[in-house]
Amino acid sequence: VQLQASGGGPVQAGDSLKLSCAASGRTFRGHAMGWFRQAPGKEREFVAGFPRSHSATYYADSVKGRFTISIDNAKNTVTLQMNSLKPEDTAVYYCAASTSVITSSVRSSNAYRNWGQGTLVTVSS
Repeated sequence: VQLQASGGGPVQAGDSLKLSCAASGRTFRGHAMGWFRQAPGKEREFVAGFPRSHSATYYADSVKGRFTISIDNAKNTVTLQMNSLKPEDTAVYYCAASTSVITSSVRSSNAYRNWGQGTLVTVSS
């Protein structure tokens, strides 16, 4: 599956932003999905995700209560709604998908085979 991430941009602290990840080639059914981010000089980190069953959602502690991941199977799109943004949320955000991710590895970037190109989110104070 090919992924296309979009929706990033510059915002102020406290603002909201919605990122989208569109799939081409096939649907997200049966795919574990993840949003990851990488800030300058830091390692890529997990933000939010679904297991292959899409029956649960997982969030990093740093975004829990502020970010919401959702999936629209009809549109083959996964969104990340980001509210109450903070300067420390500044990063390039990537979406990832894979049919081979087991539930215990949803938070691991190494488990994903397919990645979007990334979209930059810049939060200023």
